[in-house]
Amino acid sequence: MILPVVAYGHPVLRKECVDVDKDYPELDKLIADMWETMYYTNGVGIAAPQVNRAVRIFVIDTEQIVEGFDEEDRKEFPDEKGIKQTFINARIVETSGEPWAYNEGCLSIPKIREDINRPEHVRLKFVDENFVEHEEDYYGITARVIQHEYDHIDGKLFIDYLPPLKKRLLKKKLEDITKGKVRVDYRMLLPK
Repeated sequence: MILPVVAYGHPVLRKECVDVDKDYPELDKLIADMWETMYYTNGVGIAAPQVNRAVRIFVIDTEQIVEGFDEEDRKEFPDEKGIKQTFINARIVETSGEPWAYNEGCLSIPKIREDINRPEHVRLKFVDENFVEHEEDYYGITARVIQHEYDHIDGKLFIDYLPPLKKRLLKKKLEDITKGKVRVDYRMLLPK
């Protein structure tokens, strides 16, 4: 089922999310709905707070990004394979590498894109949808998408990395999102 995406300003987007266990109610359905919502909205990742659940779950599909690479992208990210994966109860073990800028957007903050600097590598501990434990290293675009979605489960948004002046310049656009004055092709859950 396609779920409404929580809009900027909704308090769930600022909550530090809690871990889940195998007994979390309808966990398989939530994960399936997150995948369906992510693809419907043309996202490459979505975190549980974006569908109004304050739990440490996110899904990403960077295979679709890699498939869409042009020649320049392939030169910049020659080893990028992309992944399609569910992350539950994730914790960052470390980040490293030179921070690099990339133009990010967010389903909860539609029509706003900004260059955000993030480290090129992330090591993550998590369990998958079968509650098998993993500790994996990710690089490049995949590391960036993971860090973006991970921020969601920690109550952070990509705009938090912007300098104060840039945030002030976006204030009106952000207010419009909060009030539902931005048109998107998916349902948004507005703050109350």
